Amino acid sequence: MLKDVGILGALVACFLVGLFFKDQLGGILAFFTGSTFFTSATWSYMCWGVAFVLLMMVGVKTNFSIGSVLLFVLFVTHALLGAVELGTDGWIQNITGNILTPAQGKILFVFTSLLMFSLRFCADFIEKNLKISPIGLLLICSVLGAVGLLMVSGIETFAGAMVALAVYAIGKTFFWPTMLAVVGDRFPRTGAIAMSIMGGIGMMSAGLIGGPGLGYAKDRFTAEHLIATAPAVYEQYKAPAPSRFLFLAETTGLDGTKLSAAQTATTKTPEQQMVADASIVGDRKTLKADAFIPAVMAVVYLLLLLYFKTIGGYKPLTIDAAGER
Repeated sequence: MLKDVGILGALVACFLVGLFFKDQLGGILAFFTGSTFFTSATWSYMCWGVAFVLLMMVGVKTNFSIGSVLLFVLFVTHALLGAVELGTDGWIQNITGNILTPAQGKILFVFTSLLMFSLRFCADFIEKNLKISPIGLLLICSVLGAVGLLMVSGIETFAGAMVALAVYAIGKTFFWPTMLAVVGDRFPRTGAIAMSIMGGIGMMSAGLIGGPGLGYAKDRFTAEHLIATAPAVYEQYKAPAPSRFLFLAETTGLDGTKLSAAQTATTKTPEQQMVADASIVGDRKTLKADAFIPAVMAVVYLLLLLYFKTIGGYKPLTIDAAGER
């Protein structure tokens, strides 16, 4: 059941496990113990060592099977999916609430959630009546997701936000369930293992890549705008510690407490207005950067669509009596 996952599939999962130990667990332990060891290079090497051991365990269990390249591509794509869907969900209410008002941001979040809930009952109708394959549906969703995020980045009114977020919500509605369905269709021999690993990859990516990545982007774009327009104000409002994300250069955003005070002030000082405006610019640029993820996913799904076309089209596979597909 693990042979189709193999070394390639396990590599994706083990990378995220190592990242969890290094960043999340290390941060928690550093907070409670006050020790700098859990943020040191030694701790990082230990965490990646654990990930490597887990990878070797999968290798031994599968007789070092390389695994399916297609399943590896699906795992990587699902990591991107988790980052853009669940990771963005954690930020979209705050971002739209910052650009518009907090109350409107909450209404928009409920609206998109209700729209997605309703549409997910229509997947069977779309596949059977519109004759759209799961890969074709994922391609359409990726395009809509990218377009929707770009539209949201330019919202000015509540009505405009409703339209933009509707496009984005329609785009991300079928991502997660359809990806799991593709794995179930094409890799029946793995049973629930591959689908479980894929779900875990998506959830871990949302917490380890999606949320932190958007936070880093917001800090970076906000700081860059304020440095360019009012460097003295930036020095007054900058955060005490820099932000880091994966291999990207660290950046120092704005102090959260000072930023919140500037945004909620009834009568803003000129400096507070500059800070609030910079935050909105950062939000808009963050959403534009986020749109790059579903755009990359669209390219992947297009290539997969062409691949399936060369082998006779997308078809669910079955297991015969001898245990072969």
